[in-house]
Amino acid sequence: MDDRSDDLRPVLRIDFPPEDRLGRGKIMLLEHIRETGSISAAGRAMDMSYRRAWLLVDALNRMFREPSVESQRGGKQGGGAMLTPFGETLIRRYREMEAKAKAAIADDLAWLEAVRDPYQANAPVSDRSPRT
Repeated sequence: MDDRSDDLRPVLRIDFPPEDRLGRGKIMLLEHIRETGSISAAGRAMDMSYRRAWLLVDALNRMFREPSVESQRGGKQGGGAMLTPFGETLIRRYREMEAKAKAAIADDLAWLEAVRDPYQANAPVSDRSPRT
């Protein structure tokens, strides 16, 4: 999404009972894997350890009937990872759901933006004071 960092935006998270979740973090990880061809490089791009990135990929691969990521071991290049066609579709469909959600509540977001206190919105959390 090409939102400015100060724009209000909904954050989409889908809960898969009993405990799996799909949200922007896992989708961003998939996008970084697509760009880098590596789980560890994707994790570094998101300031997370290889172990954390690998665990998220493993969770994604177990959530669905098809894997999102396939990894290759060893070889001259030392292995790597790539998205499966399902992984590509998952990213596309998630981003489409985000856009639909944002469009569905666009009027409400505009209202919230109009009534937001611009001084409090830009102040560090430690400087914000409750109104009396």
